[in-house]
Amino acid sequence: MSSGNGSAVEPAARLARSRVVITRANGHMARLVAERLGRLQQYHVVGIGAGRLPDPSAAMEYHQLDSPVDPVGAILRHRDVEAVIDLGAPEAPDRLGDDSRVHDALDTARLLDACVTHSVRKVIVLSSASVYGPRPENTQFLREDAPLRASPAYAWMRDTIDIDAAASSFMQTTTDIAVTILRPVHILGRLRSAASNYLRRPIIPTLLGFDPMMQVIHEQDVAEVIACALSRDTRGIYNVTGPGQIPLSVIIRELGRRRMPIPHLLAGPLWRLAVGRAGKADRSRAGDSMLEADFVRFVCMVDGSRARAELGFQPRFGLRESIRAVD
Repeated sequence: MSSGNGSAVEPAARLARSRVVITRANGHMARLVAERLGRLQQYHVVGIGAGRLPDPSAAMEYHQLDSPVDPVGAILRHRDVEAVIDLGAPEAPDRLGDDSRVHDALDTARLLDACVTHSVRKVIVLSSASVYGPRPENTQFLREDAPLRASPAYAWMRDTIDIDAAASSFMQTTTDIAVTILRPVHILGRLRSAASNYLRRPIIPTLLGFDPMMQVIHEQDVAEVIACALSRDTRGIYNVTGPGQIPLSVIIRELGRRRMPIPHLLAGPLWRLAVGRAGKADRSRAGDSMLEADFVRFVCMVDGSRARAELGFQPRFGLRESIRAVD
């Protein structure tokens, strides 16, 4: 296991601060969370990830896991960690060749077991509101007790469902740790989330005759709600919403993109062609396409009132700022 320190905090000052571990810390979202916690000046952030840290200046002490069998528990054992933030799978690959199975290197169940062993006080797991799944029978705003019916056909979604399920099961059986599961709506920004990847395309495929309402949230507001959850001893599942909801067509227009309406009966092959995946597209890519097609066909909106009431979270970015964050 290799390590690197991107923080300018002096060692003596670090010891006076609560240690917080961020998993999957070599992604863009981890950098945002580390920066947000760093501004509070009460946390020393330790990051662990399956690859090199792209930005060595990130405000965290970073440890690279060289293989899936690296002992995550060793990080917790030697650093008197107060809280763990598992960033789940907020970033989705935009090419099949990308490593989408980060979950294999940092297995959530093993991580949670290590938290018990080493007396971690707080665990925050970043899931996604997408786990509810877009369905024609969905009520207008789903609450946290709604069933999870997203399709597991696509690697990113499958990872997210697995992580959410592991964390939910752990929360039901563990009373000594305050477990908070966050389910944000579509995250927009520079990160490679499924929604941001989709909206960055110069020509955006849509389904002919469908224009669902969408909920989006700025990536920095996701970092903000994580900081809010860290400061409270709350347990439970929280939907996290941004400034409101808006039709998909208005989002595309706000970005100045062109739409490519695709007839529903031809959605499968034409969608793959539209996103540059014709020819050698395999089952993983087809699953990716059809999952996205579901989200631009049916509504999947959630009620975020619990996070606002119990975590004290309020989004700082409006709809226009959130939408434009993808560019």
